[in-house]
Amino acid sequence: MPRAGFFDVSFLVLSSLAVVVAIVAYVRDPSLPAVGARNGLALLWFIIPRLVPALILAGMLQVVIPQETVARYFGRQSGVTALLVASGAGVITPGGPMVSVPLLVVLSNSGMALGPLVAYMTAWSLFGMQRIIAWEAPLMGWRFVAVRTASSLAFPIVAGLLVKLYAHE
Repeated sequence: MPRAGFFDVSFLVLSSLAVVVAIVAYVRDPSLPAVGARNGLALLWFIIPRLVPALILAGMLQVVIPQETVARYFGRQSGVTALLVASGAGVITPGGPMVSVPLLVVLSNSGMALGPLVAYMTAWSLFGMQRIIAWEAPLMGWRFVAVRTASSLAFPIVAGLLVKLYAHE
């Protein structure tokens, strides 16, 4: 995966939005930008202890997982089996994006094709067990979870196949 510089488009967009919202907050009440900055820094101190080990783990996985193995089973020549395995891995990957996104970067850098990467992320987004157990089932009930997941089962595979079709992989 290509790595952008520090001042890439996402940095510039997010910084611009932060400045605009800070101005809006200041217009509403001059003390609000300081409150917002404190809240943001509190969130940063919550995320850093989780993000640093996740990124170190991602780096370690990149040197432990043989690139040849990833490329052989999940590379450009991989088929539907790779999409199924990637989808299954997405379903069982615990945690939030601080776990799944660094893992995706590792797999991409190790030779995983775009189709299985998309299937993994789609499955993780749709079927994250931690979200189902902690939020959906208690709030919406198991019937809702069953209907939602059953009606969504094909999406990761279809997404991976569409990527293979349109990205010419």
